[in-house]
Parts: sequence; C-alpha cells; structure tokens
Amino acid sequence: MTKLIKRSWAEPFKIKMVEPLKMTSKVDREKALKEAGFNTFLLRSEYVYIDLLTDSGTNAMSDYQWAGLMLGDEAYAGSKNFYYLWDNVKKYYGMPYLVPTHQGRAAEHMISKILIKAGDYVAGNMYFTTTRVHQELAGATFIDVIIDEAHDPQNLHPFKGNIDPQKLTDLIKKVTPKKMAYVYMAGPVNMAGGQPFSMKNLKEIGGICKKHNIQLWFDATRATENAYFIKMREKGYEKKTVSQILKEMCSHFDGIWVSAKKDLMVNIGGILATKNKHVYEEARNMVVIYEGLHTYGGLAGRDMEAMARGMEEMVSFDNIKARIGQVEYCGKQLEKYDIPMVKPFGGHAIFLDAKQFLPHLKQDVFPAQTLAAEIYADSGVRAMERGVVSAGRNQKTGEHNYPKLELVRLTFPRRVYTQAHIDVTVESIAEVYNHRKKIKGLAMIYEPKYLRFFQARFKRL
Repeated sequence: MTKLIKRSWAEPFKIKMVEPLKMTSKVDREKALKEAGFNTFLLRSEYVYIDLLTDSGTNAMSDYQWAGLMLGDEAYAGSKNFYYLWDNVKKYYGMPYLVPTHQGRAAEHMISKILIKAGDYVAGNMYFTTTRVHQELAGATFIDVIIDEAHDPQNLHPFKGNIDPQKLTDLIKKVTPKKMAYVYMAGPVNMAGGQPFSMKNLKEIGGICKKHNIQLWFDATRATENAYFIKMREKGYEKKTVSQILKEMCSHFDGIWVSAKKDLMVNIGGILATKNKHVYEEARNMVVIYEGLHTYGGLAGRDMEAMARGMEEMVSFDNIKARIGQVEYCGKQLEKYDIPMVKPFGGHAIFLDAKQFLPHLKQDVFPAQTLAAEIYADSGVRAMERGVVSAGRNQKTGEHNYPKLELVRLTFPRRVYTQAHIDVTVESIAEVYNHRKKIKGLAMIYEPKYLRFFQARFKRL
C-alpha cells in the first residue's frame, strides 16, 4: 500500500535582500525594558529580535513595488501616481471617489468630523483605539454592537466579527435614527482577535441601515483577509476570487477608510473612498487643511505608486493563503504547549489570552502589558498589549475601562519572517508559560491623555 505523504506549503516568494538582526542577552533586554517603562511601544527597534508589534507599515514590499518607487511623479498637484491609485481604488474597492491620506487614522479623523455632531452615537463591531478617539473627540458616543460570541476567546463561531442585528435595532430605536451618525464594520475585527464578519451578516446590517437612512462605513484596512475567510467559511463563496468577494463586500457600504500600511503592504499611506459625493467634497476640502492637496494627501508620488501596485498584489489568493497560513502555523504550534489563545485564529495575528495565561493577576495590574514585557525579556520578541491599557478610561467616571478580552497580540508583518522565526517565538512563549506563576503585575507610573497604550510607562510590582 502506498503511504500517503503529507505535503508542506511554502511562501509564494523568495528572499532577495536581507536585513541583519541584533542578537541581545537577557541582561540587555532587561535594561532596555526598564528604560522603556515596560511598554513594548517604547523599546528601540534595534534591541528587538523578532518584531511582532504590528503589521502596520512593517511589511516587505515586492520588487514590483520597489520598482514603482522610481516612477514617483513628485508634482505638487495632479501627480500621475494619484490617478493610477484612483483607478485601482475604483477597480478593487468599487468606490468612485478617492481622497488619499498619510495613513488610516487621518481618514478616520475626517469622516468623524464630517458625519458626527455633538451628542451623536456611532455603532460598530467592537471599538478600535484610534477610531473611537476620533469619534469621541468629534462629540459622539461609541456603542459596541458586536455579537456576544466575540467576547469569548474559546467560542469557535466562524464569524465572530458579526454585528448583532437586534443590538443595533434596539440602539437605533433608543436614540432615534437622527442621532446615529453612522454605523461601521471592521473586518476582520482587530480587538476581537482578528475575527471576520460574514457576507450574510453584512447584507442584513446594510438592510437595517438603509431602512433607517443611516450611513454604513467600512474599516477596510485588512479587508482582503475578511474576504479570504468568507471564501473559506461561507457557503456560496467557495469558487469566487478574493477580488470578487472584496468588491461585493464594498458594494454594501457608503464608503471605506483604509490604512494602506496593512493590506497594501506599504510603509506609509491611507485612503478615504466613498460613493457619497457630498462626503467626498467635504473630505476633499478638509484634506487640504490637515494633510495636503487632494491629489497627494500628505504622500509622495512614489508612495501612491507603491500603494496602487500593492492593491494589485493584495488580492492574490496565494499571498493571502500564505499570510494567514503563517498565523495558523503559529497557533497550532502554541496549542502543543496548551497556551491559552483566542480561537478561531485571526487573520493577521495570534492573540494570547492574558487572563487565562496569568490567572493570578487582577486586571488592574495589567496582565496583558505584563505578559508582553515578559515575552520580550525572555527572547527579544516584541508583542503588544490589547487589554485594559488599550481600552483607556471611562469618559464620565475616569475609571479604567475593563474589557472582557485581555489580550497580547502577536502580529505578523507580511512577507517578513520565516517559519524558523515563528518556532523561536513559540518556544519563548512556552518558556514564559512554564514560570507564569512567578510573574507579578505592573503599576502605571505615567499616563498620557489620549491613546495611552502608545506612551504609558510602568514599573514592576
């Protein structure tokens, strides 16, 4: 009898250039960690071995994108790269109007200022840090209407990014449609562990919004990953391409904002794109104040060229399959050591469940922040906190917001690390898990006013 051979997969690219990494000792890392106030965001990158802090702007561009940098038209107005980018926004996202921005949060800022009036509400499938701050600064209150399953790390629901239609309907009824600035969906949902929404749910939510004349917007920063999950998990989409699914998703929204530093695999850039001509005109005027002329939005022509070319590459099924396959590989290796994680595994990252990892630590001593620091101290692997520090404070009471999910995010930049890097990461986390009972929490000794997780400082208890 012929023995069935299990076939391995490999990345759909080969390495053309390398960047040396600095190897450090435990003493070096402890010193660096103390100087950084036990905040991985404040570590100097030269002291980081494997950087899983974020996939934002840290991806490896292709030779096709690098070649495009040499074609930058750096005219102040009317750069040909802008028009190439605009054509691809129409082609891949199906949006007729484009305003480029230097990165995604600039688009969040503009859409919040355009659509929100003081006292309004915004509903969405879980908050994201920068998005919520822009909404609150514009005078709105954010309400989370994601399904309950999203708050349970062990629930295996395939689309934990779905909005609960009843929660949304109840909110609209309570505050009235006129007080709803807009509804937005992120896909996949970062703070829920990289969890996607389904096309079925999107259509239902779109129907509710149309019924009440409320705009529906899409944080399409990692939209191709959401499209991939729909293809793999939702009946009727098995034979559709990622590009087709992406365009169908976008067809249900009034507009999108995108941090191009993720899906588009560039180091800087963002877009605001819409079907709504009034919003477009407002944004096109506003971008001149905050970013730059409407045909460059704070970007160089070469950056827009790389973005346009990145759109062509982002819809490649082989690329996305390898990217998400790397995340799955990490998750499966961690399972061998019984490491508590959010499941199903996300699209861009593995999220460690710090509450279960460090059950002896109460949330007010920042278990996720503590765990991220301990992983760095052990191996030089940099992860990030997604728990009570990221959640910030209640605007009315001033008390910490205590999210149900207290997570450490291991985020994989696209086309950067090998399987061997993942193995090193897994072994480090397993080692930290082995001596988890000895780990003590942190006390916050400096707290900035906004987005404190970026710059807060801590000390060991």
